[in-house]
Amino acid sequence: MALQISATNPEHPALLLALPWQLPLEQWPDEYLVPLPRGISRHVVRYARAGDEVVAVKELAERPALREYELLRDLDRLAIPAVDPLAVVTGRTDGEGDPLESVLITRHLRGSQPYRSMFETTMRPATMHRLMDALAVLLVRLHLAGFAWGDCSLSNTLFRRDAGAYAAYLVDAETGDLHSQLSSGQREYDLDLARVNISGELLDLEASGALHPSVDPIEFGMEICARYQGLWEELTRTSVYPAGKYHFIERRIRRLNELGFDVAEMQIQHSSNGDTVTFVPKVVDAGHHQRQLLRLTGLDTEENQARRLLSDLESWMATQDDYAPGDPLAARPEVLAHRWVRDVFRPTVREVPPELRGSMDAAEIYHELLEHRWYLSERAQHDIGLDTAVEDFIKNVLPKARETLVPVTPE
Repeated sequence: MALQISATNPEHPALLLALPWQLPLEQWPDEYLVPLPRGISRHVVRYARAGDEVVAVKELAERPALREYELLRDLDRLAIPAVDPLAVVTGRTDGEGDPLESVLITRHLRGSQPYRSMFETTMRPATMHRLMDALAVLLVRLHLAGFAWGDCSLSNTLFRRDAGAYAAYLVDAETGDLHSQLSSGQREYDLDLARVNISGELLDLEASGALHPSVDPIEFGMEICARYQGLWEELTRTSVYPAGKYHFIERRIRRLNELGFDVAEMQIQHSSNGDTVTFVPKVVDAGHHQRQLLRLTGLDTEENQARRLLSDLESWMATQDDYAPGDPLAARPEVLAHRWVRDVFRPTVREVPPELRGSMDAAEIYHELLEHRWYLSERAQHDIGLDTAVEDFIKNVLPKARETLVPVTPE
């Protein structure tokens, strides 16, 4: 059988032909390899250079190699965080003509690390919690897409930090299966496997002395179950909102925030019965919101202010006709953010008379107005709108706040 390279891009076979396919992967010379940290795998895996690409090469039997290649392509079409499949090489033989195993080739995920390399220095428990959150987000997104992983573990995941965000990516799809929809039993099976695998991996780290002494491996294994269940319930609970929907959307965002997650993307689908809203969650590190708001709007704020303003910006963008995440023809987030600053943020802040602002800057004023709107909407059980909130804030809140700041003149 002749060597055959099946690739997603017609340019890749020519680049990949230069690699020494006549040698078992374990025997590849160093000149072809890239020294990157590798996780634990049941198969031989090496990083190699193909032209300008750094690729991960995994040796396995032909049928599972082709199956995993197609599954990874399916996940890519579904926009699920996973390694990018490039090619499958079959028909390999050594110098004497004896058959060698096929290989699956994926693109190296730049900036990512396997969990073991992240524990080379003792990781703080707070960071570990965020990694578990990232893995819970990945598992929820897989299940929402109908993908049963079959072997969720830290070893089969890559973690990446990007501008403060923590993200988990599926690496090994060999045991996975794609369905139109998963049953509760399929999801629970995946979750139970994750709990057992993660606890076992952390126990192994504990035995090697690489785990923080305050971390209980069994409790952390259980944690992903709790995080998954809370996130799944909040994301899959379907609600149809009336036309004045900001108050209800904000309530959902607050519940996600209370679970420790933020909204990476929001979509609103309009219908005659009302509007349905879907969220894509994300896990973030300290200072992420400040950096993101500054990049999008030029507003330099405190972290809590930035988080609140970004939530309002995200809600507002989802109502715009030219907001379509992933569509190259749609308006870019930076363009929409500039429009929000011009048409919403600045006009709203200007409504507050300068003599009533005290020491509050523009971001703090807008933050306080959003909080007041939330309070009044909760009390009224419907969204009162920003204009009404501004009017009430100026009339009933700011004068009292200024009274409390007036110094008492001694007798």
